[in-house]
Amino acid sequence: MATPKKKSGMISHGIAAQNRKGRFNYTILETFEAGLVLKGPEVKSLRLGRATITEAYAVERNGELWLLNCFIPEYQGGVLSRFDSRAPRKLLLNKKQLNHLLGAVARDGASLVPLDIHFNDRGLAKLTLGLGEGRKNVDKRRAIADRDWQRDKARLIRSKGKEY
Repeated sequence: MATPKKKSGMISHGIAAQNRKGRFNYTILETFEAGLVLKGPEVKSLRLGRATITEAYAVERNGELWLLNCFIPEYQGGVLSRFDSRAPRKLLLNKKQLNHLLGAVARDGASLVPLDIHFNDRGLAKLTLGLGEGRKNVDKRRAIADRDWQRDKARLIRSKGKEY
């Protein structure tokens, strides 16, 4: 998972929040890394790994992408750490990526799915945004069956290796 920083338990780099349902409910065609506009206490709360992006989604407003319904709880360590936990947060992408994403959403009816929030090597908070199409129930069941088969196959291979 994430690598803790010293004894404080804060994440210096690695995944801070993950949307596992996003990969299950959508077929991800492409992924993009976007920056997040955050305040200081929000970053500290993220470093503690307390964010939730399961219900989050990205939307276009006035030519910009915004992350909505992302829950980052208040940081308890500071005095001036009051902020709205579910406030819309601006996503930072370059113009070419932004046009590509907005075109795919408008043209193909694709969805913008937040997959995870992580800290890169420089310690900056980034959002992995997936361009995906919604899966039908049949596809979800097929994905579960494939995952179970891969798990059983790995068990068989491990058990065969121990017999010889």
